Amino acid sequence: MKRTTDPTTDPTTDPTRDGTTGGTRAPRRQGARTRRGARRLRTALVALTAASGLLLTACNGGGHGDKASGSSYEGGGGPGGGTGGGGNGDTAPLPAPDGTRGADRQREGEQDDRRDIAPDPDHLSTFALDVDTASYGYARRTLSEGRLPDPSTIRPEEFVNSFRQDYERPDGNGFTVTVDGARVDGDRTDEDDWSLVRVGLATRSAGPDGDRPPAALTFVVDVSGSMAEPGRLDLARESLAAMTDRLRDEDSMAIVTFSDEAETVLPMTRLDGNRDEIRDAVDTLEPARSTDLGAGVETGYETAVEGLREGATNRVVLISDALANTGDTDADTLLERIGESRREHGITLFGVGVGSDYGDALMERLADKGDGHTVYVSDEEEAREVFGEQLPRNVDLTARDAKAQVAFDPATVAEFRLVGYENRRVADEDFRDDDVDGGEVGPGHTVTALYAVRTRSGAPDGHLATATVRWLDPRSRAPREKSGTLEAEDLGDSVWNGGRGLAVTATAAYFADALRPDGRHRALPGAPGLGELADRAAGLADRTGDRDVRDLAEAIRTADHLS
Repeated sequence: MKRTTDPTTDPTTDPTRDGTTGGTRAPRRQGARTRRGARRLRTALVALTAASGLLLTACNGGGHGDKASGSSYEGGGGPGGGTGGGGNGDTAPLPAPDGTRGADRQREGEQDDRRDIAPDPDHLSTFALDVDTASYGYARRTLSEGRLPDPSTIRPEEFVNSFRQDYERPDGNGFTVTVDGARVDGDRTDEDDWSLVRVGLATRSAGPDGDRPPAALTFVVDVSGSMAEPGRLDLARESLAAMTDRLRDEDSMAIVTFSDEAETVLPMTRLDGNRDEIRDAVDTLEPARSTDLGAGVETGYETAVEGLREGATNRVVLISDALANTGDTDADTLLERIGESRREHGITLFGVGVGSDYGDALMERLADKGDGHTVYVSDEEEAREVFGEQLPRNVDLTARDAKAQVAFDPATVAEFRLVGYENRRVADEDFRDDDVDGGEVGPGHTVTALYAVRTRSGAPDGHLATATVRWLDPRSRAPREKSGTLEAEDLGDSVWNGGRGLAVTATAAYFADALRPDGRHRALPGAPGLGELADRAAGLADRTGDRDVRDLAEAIRTADHLS
């Protein structure tokens, strides 16, 4: 079912990686400018070629690789996936070296002078890693209140990544790569030969608390009027109290509050001998007036920079409903402030969402720009888990600027698309450009990417996909890579008859897919109705005794009743 291959390598010493030997590389930025110029010169040719191809396709009647779609899942290259291309397909494509393969892609609505040519169909999918889970937590909160979540808040990768996976873990920093998959129910699809393929990445387990570097955490707490609602500021106080108890003596923390203005309630303070002072500062947190999120972010980062500790993990923890209504509410301005501190000082952001009304999109963008991730907490139990267990255990980083690239074999694969990750896409040719931002990942994390894959009808069993993850060592900043492969013959007969991991992943993805019926996303193949999906989740929970899967089954059942 699954295979992992290739020991961790240092690409800078491999002449096949960048066309140089002995680790000598051409100047990165000069090469980037040259590539950009070449792209502009190629633009007209690419457009003309594409137009000619469309005319020929129309005349010839099409084939497996001739589909056109506005879906963000399709179109070749980036995480949206691609259709089967031509070529003899004798060998599986390797992840693209710098500037030689792939299509330029961008987030919807953004402009970038590097993304100026039409996409070429290929069999590569590239994205920045993401360990956010807030979308699933907020959806569960909304459903528990008797409402279907807004489709715009549904990010399938955050549903998938909300569940524990039993991937093999590495001994040190970096990742293991696991690739497996199984076929879907052909009776439910318009076409046969569809499978779900799972790419699983895992970091080392979080060791004893004493093994990590010291932490310098700046908590930026929303105390605006909207935070007076139960389950908001009271939850923040509980969370900070849990952190105060769990952090080590050599750790430090600061507290910044914001409403219509921002205030540093506690400067960066060592825990050793000062826990009572910190608890007193936490107890003073009371709701005030409107929400100047911009002032809170700016003051929070200023406080973090003032308390910056060399050799420590420096992080801002933003606790808010992210409903900015006064001051600077422009997201791009806020994001730029975070980006500057990230680049200059390496300060990362951890966003914690609270409240039944929640600015999900803004919090996610802030965390992405701040090289961090987001979670959503709705009750004291979840707050204790996040602040008392997860955050103290995962303060450290095991990988910086991590990206994944999956190469599908065109001899075997006719079509593929990635589930979610729409706003984490990376141009294929930027996979090994370490100036291009990726995701930051800590110990104890797993990252799962799920693909819908249609194999070629009648194609013999053979190589199906190679998945490669690339990251920078968090201390040396040296690039590292690890790969895993999957053969078509190793696909399971059914996603429901295999192991727990793939079945849970499929259930979470089908659920997310059902919650965003907005016409912009092509439905996953083999999707059961919500009632049947709830039954499958409940059966899976019974077999595994997994409480998280039981909660998933209840959420699906509620959504079915509300639909």
